[in-house]
Amino acid sequence: MEETITLKDLFLTLKKRLSLIIIIAAIATATSGIVSYFLLTPIYQSSTQILVNQSKSQEQVYNYNEVQTNLQLINTYNVIIKSPAILDKVIEKEKLEMSTGALNELVTVTSEQNSQVVNIAVQNEDPQKAANIANSIAVTFQEEISKIMNVDNVSILTQAQLGEDPSPIKPKPLVNMVIALIVGLMAGMGLAFLLEYLDNTLKSEQDIESYVGLPVLGAITTINVEEEAKANFNTPTTTIGTRGESIGS
Repeated sequence: MEETITLKDLFLTLKKRLSLIIIIAAIATATSGIVSYFLLTPIYQSSTQILVNQSKSQEQVYNYNEVQTNLQLINTYNVIIKSPAILDKVIEKEKLEMSTGALNELVTVTSEQNSQVVNIAVQNEDPQKAANIANSIAVTFQEEISKIMNVDNVSILTQAQLGEDPSPIKPKPLVNMVIALIVGLMAGMGLAFLLEYLDNTLKSEQDIESYVGLPVLGAITTINVEEEAKANFNTPTTTIGTRGESIGS
């Protein structure tokens, strides 16, 4: 016979394995919290902004073509900022004990669409060092771009500064624990359904009917002799007195 699974069956399976699901979710959440708080190194981020714009005197005005030229140059500048031509000099200035490739992975260069502002963000385990590297990259780029492309259209808009109480951008323990909780619940439910699927024991008359394809004519219940005897012993009885009165014993 073809076996069908109803929503009630799914609910009963989850209810039956509820303790297993809770244990797995709790272990996943606790593990994530321990790793996030005690094992992962906090990473801080600091950023600076540069403005790509031609230097002008008070009599000069902006024109559309020049702005468009600056916008097109930004994509090129984004690549140059992370190139060895800039990062090698930053490593030398800041006396960093890392390779150009390692520093490149810590630097993120972004710019908003149709914006002449370029944001340079640096991540590091030391918040002060992150700010120093970001400022050094901006200054070095401003100095070197005139030599590389023979242009002078870069100015530093804002410098990276260390706040009074900097907070790491990662890890985020609470977010990690929530994700671990959800994953733990899903894993627990998946394991519960798997165990139920692998469990081929017959537990009820319906299971027997489904397995053999024949109706069940009768069932033998399990009788606990000790409990039955104890129940009979505690049951009150009545006796008949000499005058026909019922007397409880």
